[in-house]
Amino acid sequence: MTHIELSTQINAPIGRCFDLARSIDLHTESMKQTGERAIAGRTSGLIELGETVTWRAKHFGIWQTLSSKITQFDYPNSFTDEMIKGAFKSFRHEHLFFALGNQTLMKDIFIFEAPLGIIGEWVSKLFLARYMQILLKKRNKVIKEAAESHT
Repeated sequence: MTHIELSTQINAPIGRCFDLARSIDLHTESMKQTGERAIAGRTSGLIELGETVTWRAKHFGIWQTLSSKITQFDYPNSFTDEMIKGAFKSFRHEHLFFALGNQTLMKDIFIFEAPLGIIGEWVSKLFLARYMQILLKKRNKVIKEAAESHT
């Protein structure tokens, strides 16, 4: 299993950051370099507990489909999405939010397991973990910019 942890300081209230992080529309905007779009389940608006979303995106030159479900939801403190079908053997993404006055600390804990056993572990160490970290940082930058543009 690979574990990625990121923290992003945002100059905006916690509720705004929480809602932007679960926005299907903003997620699509943040992943436009991959052509990612929601094709099934919740395809726009704010995803809620128990809902699923299926994404289609191009990674490493290959179109891929991945479905995830919101398995934990505690507004405005945290939510978790977990893969139910896709290219990974598994993934769990915890989104945590901490109010710091009028600011928010947004924390991502992304744990995934690549498919193909030892070959997948090797690929993960070689480049997949870094690739996923870069995607998450890009996503967080878009959330931060959106949150701070309306404070």
